[in-house]
Amino acid sequence: MSSHPSLGELAAQIDDGALIAVPPEYSFVPMALVRALIARGARDLHVLAVPIGGMAVDMLVGAGCAAVVEAAAVSLGEAGPAPRFTEAVENGRITMRDSTCPAIHTALQASEKGVPFMPLGGVIGSDVIAHRDDWRVIDDPMQKGGGPILLLPAIKPDVAIFHSPMADRDGNVWIGRRRELMTMAHAAKQTFVTVEQITDDDLLADEDTAGSTLPALYVSAVAEAREGCKPLGLTGHYEADRAAIGSYAEAARTEEGFRAYLEQAGLDAPGMAAE
Repeated sequence: MSSHPSLGELAAQIDDGALIAVPPEYSFVPMALVRALIARGARDLHVLAVPIGGMAVDMLVGAGCAAVVEAAAVSLGEAGPAPRFTEAVENGRITMRDSTCPAIHTALQASEKGVPFMPLGGVIGSDVIAHRDDWRVIDDPMQKGGGPILLLPAIKPDVAIFHSPMADRDGNVWIGRRRELMTMAHAAKQTFVTVEQITDDDLLADEDTAGSTLPALYVSAVAEAREGCKPLGLTGHYEADRAAIGSYAEAARTEEGFRAYLEQAGLDAPGMAAE
């Protein structure tokens, strides 16, 4: 690593058209970085939800930053459907690549292991397969009469992004029990992390933190962003602001309401699609 750019500089390093991997709502979502991407007018992103998307994906779609979304699901959970995502899919403004939770994790693990594809059995029989021309069903080559097996091409994100409570000065990042973040970082070409704080302690030198730390080898850059998950929560640090999420869900039901929400947040969203 070890680079410590500003939040805006970090967003500027994510190229238009990039395949970006974003964690699920419960797992260190980098909302401050998402807002920075919207503010800079990011375009044509391929957003991979690992494996489900929420407010971050909805905002990127609504602001015109995303051209493709690949996910097992996208919703605002208890706050209801993801309105900007739903409208964009229904009107054909984005390409939706339906997947499943195991399929996304398996495809990332293929890149993690440096192989071009991985087999998966549990999706056999699903209608999803018929809508994925990049997936292949073959007879099990390892066992005669073993039945069909699904082959998934490796997914190698250009950039994996997430938020963390802390990183150290050497760029090691604490991820706790969120092992999907480790897989994302292993699979991606680059990993950009925002953190609550950068500590002088060596996270890999301490037995209490070493096993829960992503080594700097897999981290391209770290930017400090206090409360960088809000209005979503950060486990052990702050709870999700359910009222704020509900207000977003209500505002984003319409294009006009979403635009007003962005303006109130100080985002002019130059990448937003024109009506």
